[in-house]
Amino acid sequence: MPVRTVVGALAVACLVMAGASVHAQPKHSPIPNPQKRPISDTADAEWDSELTGKISVSQAAYRNWQEGGVNSLSFTTSLDGATEQEGDRWAQAYSAQFALGYINQEDQEVRKSEDRIRLQANLQYQGEGFFDKFSPTLAGDLRTQFATGFDYSDNPYPDDDPLAGEEPPVQTSSFFAPGILTQSLGLTYTPVDPLALRLGIASKQTVVAEPDFRVLYGVDPDDPARIEAGGQFAARYDQQLSESIRYRSQLDVFFAVNQLENPPDAVWENVINLEVNDWLSTDLEFVALFDEDTSGAIQAKEVISVGVSFTLL
Repeated sequence: MPVRTVVGALAVACLVMAGASVHAQPKHSPIPNPQKRPISDTADAEWDSELTGKISVSQAAYRNWQEGGVNSLSFTTSLDGATEQEGDRWAQAYSAQFALGYINQEDQEVRKSEDRIRLQANLQYQGEGFFDKFSPTLAGDLRTQFATGFDYSDNPYPDDDPLAGEEPPVQTSSFFAPGILTQSLGLTYTPVDPLALRLGIASKQTVVAEPDFRVLYGVDPDDPARIEAGGQFAARYDQQLSESIRYRSQLDVFFAVNQLENPPDAVWENVINLEVNDWLSTDLEFVALFDEDTSGAIQAKEVISVGVSFTLL
């Protein structure tokens, strides 16, 4: 699929989300709404926080099953937290997402099925006039993982690399290899409460702590990180569609000034949460990622999980 087609589809999705929000009210928004004006000062304003955990287990076993099948056992645990505060002039929001899962299939070694560390911070100034509609915003984002990752089907290392001759599986990632950090300073516009759009100048660092992996992420073998400057467009949507259905979408697009002739880096994350009751829920997740320094193809991830969830805050 052409990159321009995907970018166009993302833009259409943002417009669709804006239209949908007119007909429903949000449960929680990860980014403060600049249209709100609390009467208290920031120092006295209360924090609105939530912290939830989830444990998902899937198991399949076969014995004398004529149609065939593979015995398997998978386990995933996750922890998501968010907190925000809105004062008279300043609004701030912080979120953290952690997940780790493994799957054990018959005749195969245990493999990683889910691995995520995501931290976000957002600080907004809420002024008058122009700054009432377009809030100056300082934002930061970190994406990395906990455990070692492998490519089980192919060896992605170039022919002149010392690891090119190894047979799969080959190790391709680990903690902070890579680690993606982004900082931006810009303006946030909130046309409707569930949707927030942000545009600004930005800096992006691709950190690869393990030297052997740097060739896979476009990082110089002698440097621990690739540093880029440019612009960032971000869109956030968090909508409670019904009493038991919540949809969250997050789009981040980064334009590097030294690579304007290339397509921008983009990450589009979508999660639909279906609550069966207070402790049982289902998550449908789709993530699309494009970074030409890593791969010329669009990377995609789909996850459907059913598990026991519990609220800590």
